Amino acid sequence: MNHNLKIYLIAGEPSGDALGARLMRALKDKTNGHVEFFGIGGDTMEKEGLKSLFDISELAIMGLCEVIPSIPRVLKRIRQTVDDIIRLRPDVVISIDSWSFGSRVQKKLRALKTGIPQIHYVAPQVWAWKKKRARTMHKYVDRLLTLLPQEPKYFIPYGMKTDFVGHPVIESPVINGDGKTFRRKYGIDEKQKIICLLPGSRHNEVSRLLPVFLEAAQMLQQQYTDLFFIIPTVKTVAERVKNMLKNSTLPILMVEGEEDRHNAMSAATAAVAASGTVALELAIADVPHIIGYKVAPLTAALVKHFLHIQFVNLSNILLGREIVPELLQERCVAANIVLYLNRFLKQDSFYRYQKEGFRKVRTILGLGRQKPSENAADIILNMIKNQSDS
Repeated sequence: MNHNLKIYLIAGEPSGDALGARLMRALKDKTNGHVEFFGIGGDTMEKEGLKSLFDISELAIMGLCEVIPSIPRVLKRIRQTVDDIIRLRPDVVISIDSWSFGSRVQKKLRALKTGIPQIHYVAPQVWAWKKKRARTMHKYVDRLLTLLPQEPKYFIPYGMKTDFVGHPVIESPVINGDGKTFRRKYGIDEKQKIICLLPGSRHNEVSRLLPVFLEAAQMLQQQYTDLFFIIPTVKTVAERVKNMLKNSTLPILMVEGEEDRHNAMSAATAAVAASGTVALELAIADVPHIIGYKVAPLTAALVKHFLHIQFVNLSNILLGREIVPELLQERCVAANIVLYLNRFLKQDSFYRYQKEGFRKVRTILGLGRQKPSENAADIILNMIKNQSDS
């Protein structure tokens, strides 16, 4: 390849940022570095060479009630992104995860008939929500790349070219996390049991979940003398977490950055996390955990009406049974969190049941010779080649 390819990436939140960074590495590798990146991403993508059009923390909103006040700002950012794509004329546009923002950009592009190949990476969870979205997606993107093996069957019947590339969690550095190095770095005694508190990467998640997680930590602290609490966080919410910890009397530490996060998980005896990719990382890292989640009451009522699945946690969905307790809405209280963390600390039968489940999850997600990011890169490069040949 003699000229540099121009790849436009749109990642709206930290999970998409991590995915985008791995994809960028794979694309650089497969083009011998003959590639330039443009678009929207976070810290991890910027380290790989992307200069983000704007800070993605502006898009880190979740829940219908939370989104409404941000609509004017988000609409402005959609227009800005489309204008940037038209100006640059990239070889391909790839929206990653965050379909709510990515889809609006993709729809506007499609209406402008640019002829630029359009890809979405990470399927909207139509198996959980309204299946109607699967029928219309082909109108806005040319190709869909999915993380889970059961997803293509929901889109292919409606003319959407769909490929299962594999889940990025199996190439996450969390697998090689170093708990001993983490303890040494922060002077945490080998005898102390570490509990990870992971209250999410969005402001409204942290404000709802962290007070409950801290209350549970306080209750546990009264029962045990050998606990230490770690909050691995991300740049988007670090300042908020810091402020919420100001008056805490707990033996607690907030850490930032991917390396510290993965090393903290490796050192952990147990964890409590917001629902999402982080819970799957904990399963891969073999850390006993529970998930907690709370949204605004109106959002919760609407979710209840539209949600078509038994579980929200991916480990549970993949296995078709609950191995990770799901403490959602009114069940997300400190007493319930303490109940399960106690079971993990005592390593009872439920602890063993969960560990056995994690082994099966790793088998389901670990199949295939190539890394998921490399599979995705191959499909993207083939699309660009076919477009230039035609």
